Amino acid sequence: MRHQPAGLIDRTFPYWSLLPAVVVFIVLSLYPLLNLLMMSVSTYRFEGGVEHTTFDPMANLRYFGEDPGLRPAIVNTLIFVFVAVSLELAIGLALAITVSRVSRYKGLIRTLIILPILVPPVAIGSMWRLMYNYDFGVFNQFLSVFGLGPVNWLGDGRFALASVIMVDVWHWVPFIFLILFAAVEGLPSDVVEAARIDGARQAQVTRYIVLPLLRPAIAVAFTFRAILAFKTFDEVFLLTSGGPGTATELISLHLYKVFFAQNNLGYGAMLSVTVILMVVSFLLVSRRATQGGKEA
Repeated sequence: MRHQPAGLIDRTFPYWSLLPAVVVFIVLSLYPLLNLLMMSVSTYRFEGGVEHTTFDPMANLRYFGEDPGLRPAIVNTLIFVFVAVSLELAIGLALAITVSRVSRYKGLIRTLIILPILVPPVAIGSMWRLMYNYDFGVFNQFLSVFGLGPVNWLGDGRFALASVIMVDVWHWVPFIFLILFAAVEGLPSDVVEAARIDGARQAQVTRYIVLPLLRPAIAVAFTFRAILAFKTFDEVFLLTSGGPGTATELISLHLYKVFFAQNNLGYGAMLSVTVILMVVSFLLVSRRATQGGKEA
């Protein structure tokens, strides 16, 4: 009995079944992106409740050289991303390796470690503002025990960015820990046991076996966390609002001010496109590093 050739509906069914997802993707992703691109080459003004749009990309480009807050925002963002993500990777990796060697209460310890990532950002901002308070904050109370004077953690430009980074590290170390802990738990036990039988010490096993095997997971964790760090907004907004001056103003907060305080929609859109291109470039570089780690 010969099979009848498949009909048109049967042959195209895989494409029709994907159509709803494609439509949702276009509506929720591509359309806003195209709209952002159109905004980035236009200027907007509102008169009498009516929006007037003018195609003038050069006007938005001129703002790049005239914007006094752009350079500090970029520098602060790069410092924030590099320092915060590096500390989070180091602490998260150390916690993942340490907890993986615990024989009892491993589940309880893991639950306690991931608690900070479950706290809402508003609660984090309120809690840490109280801890950093100049008059009765816990940090200044601790300094007073040793006879040291209080520090204006969030109001002094020398300490403000470091204080914000400390909050970010506390909040996001559990994210790195979860990724790397899963990777450590998935390491081949026979390789580690063979090294121990051959007389390798714990430090040697960690350095020459565990860390090289974790390199792809570390690269993935770094990529994900760095992307999120580039977009950090809520913590800075709630703690310092970018102050004092521009000491803690990150690019995301600067974008917020351009859009909603200065009402400069065209320049804000062009700045947003620039940030997107920066993140995409970072993704491409990280992808190569990840592939190199996997090959190694």
